[in-house]
Amino acid sequence: MIYIVEDDSSIRELEQYALASNGYETKGCEDAASFWAALQNDQPELVILDVMLPDEDGYQILAKLRANAATAATPVIMVTAKTSEIDVVKGLDHGADDYVCKPFGIMEFISRVRAVLRRAAAAAPAPAASTLHFGDIVLDDVARTVRVGGTQVELTFKEYSLLHLFLEHPEEVLARERIMKEVWDTDDLLESRTIDMHVRTLRQKLGAAGDAIRTVRKVGYKLSTEGSDD
Repeated sequence: MIYIVEDDSSIRELEQYALASNGYETKGCEDAASFWAALQNDQPELVILDVMLPDEDGYQILAKLRANAATAATPVIMVTAKTSEIDVVKGLDHGADDYVCKPFGIMEFISRVRAVLRRAAAAAPAPAASTLHFGDIVLDDVARTVRVGGTQVELTFKEYSLLHLFLEHPEEVLARERIMKEVWDTDDLLESRTIDMHVRTLRQKLGAAGDAIRTVRKVGYKLSTEGSDD
């Protein structure tokens, strides 16, 4: 089942028709309220989510999905008329799996749906350990919380994923290519400045403990008690 959350009935019906023609079962929702009601009855395999809605916006909906253990891993494709880089980054940083800008071609739309569903099906199971530690940093994967010296730290979805990757591989140099692939699911290093921005804010939020995220010049980053290359 694919949920389509879109207040424009013509676009919603077009998306439903395109997906149904390709063998997918769909349910259309015109606003956040109808989406949350539908979610009580059936968990979707994928959510096609518009940003501009009459009640809650798509970013708010996405944040709630990611904060709920039952829907944290549900794939989400944002579909919106917002096309600036900051809008795309905002959607991906909140945990969207892909971002499609209006107007879009139906073939591209279906291709992106298939790609996201393939990635979701092939995703590796979560690590057996529910808690990861490094120094004063404690990440609880069940509660999805991060604490530094006992104090909870609020992270965005991508900051949490980035820290999780570092904590899984302490003292290991993580190349920029690997970070982009595992956290942002892309090989496009033209967007690698995104890594620098997120590492910078992650360090700030972790306080003194953030100094353990070391820069490895011309390669990437590592979580380490040793010094950095720069």
